Amino acid sequence: MFTGLIEDLGRVIDISVSSKGAKLVVETKLSDIKIGDSVSVNGACLTVTEIRGNKYSFDVSPETLKRTNLGLLRRGDYVNLERALKIGDRLGGHIVQGHVDFTSKIKALKFFGKHYELVIEIPNDWISYIVEKGSIAIDGISLTVNYMQNNSVYINIIPHTYEKTNLRFRRNGDLVNVETDIIGKYVINYISAYRKKEDILEGFLKW
Repeated sequence: MFTGLIEDLGRVIDISVSSKGAKLVVETKLSDIKIGDSVSVNGACLTVTEIRGNKYSFDVSPETLKRTNLGLLRRGDYVNLERALKIGDRLGGHIVQGHVDFTSKIKALKFFGKHYELVIEIPNDWISYIVEKGSIAIDGISLTVNYMQNNSVYINIIPHTYEKTNLRFRRNGDLVNVETDIIGKYVINYISAYRKKEDILEGFLKW
């Protein structure tokens, strides 16, 4: 479990990708990380499998490669890192699982007044999981949805977030990892299940 508050920009030291998954090695100044710990890497929850000094290795499953942008990483790329939330810590962002739902292309990332505006496109199947002024995780960053227009989501980025995350290296067309709010997922799933039960009951009564 994470908060979406990025702790460090890690640098990719090595990555090897195959049909069986990937091996990712990231360098970071973060400490207090042990083998077996969960770390959010660009919003994807990965397990530390090896530690050599300040270099941490992760095994990336085929499913994670399919769902995220991790397979596109190259040596020298910067990734957003966050250690798992400790019980008793402040939840400064929102509840982020590190389970990426889909990737989306950046439609626009531009300076807007004193801040920046990020615009991404959301697939039709995921629109109902996003609400204005609600929370969304982009590459593991906890952000607030300013407003929506058709399938586009407009997000405000404060200068601090822009400078302290990999957003400052992003360009139009880049793929970012997107995780929608877990609370919304449960609500929609519950409503869908309830409606199915009603349909079944109605059909039974008609029969």
